[in-house]
Amino acid sequence: MYYVYIIKSEKDGWRYVGFTSDLKERLKDHKNGKVASTKNHRPFKLASFIAVENKEIALNLERYLKTGSGIAWMNKRLFSSSSPA
Repeated sequence: MYYVYIIKSEKDGWRYVGFTSDLKERLKDHKNGKVASTKNHRPFKLASFIAVENKEIALNLERYLKTGSGIAWMNKRLFSSSSPA
């Protein structure tokens, strides 16, 4: 199983999209400052994740969520203030 995940900084609201095959371990890496691109935005909370069986599909989803269209989709569908809690 592969995971595309979104973490959100509790410090400044910054979001990060990533891909992993071990979600628990990868979140530990972020929490412990082992990921250079996220360590200055700690602490984090897991905002969302999607589990996918196919690695290529998961990587394509991660790439999409990092594009302008993917960010707009996330903002509208996952982080909209009018979304159900």
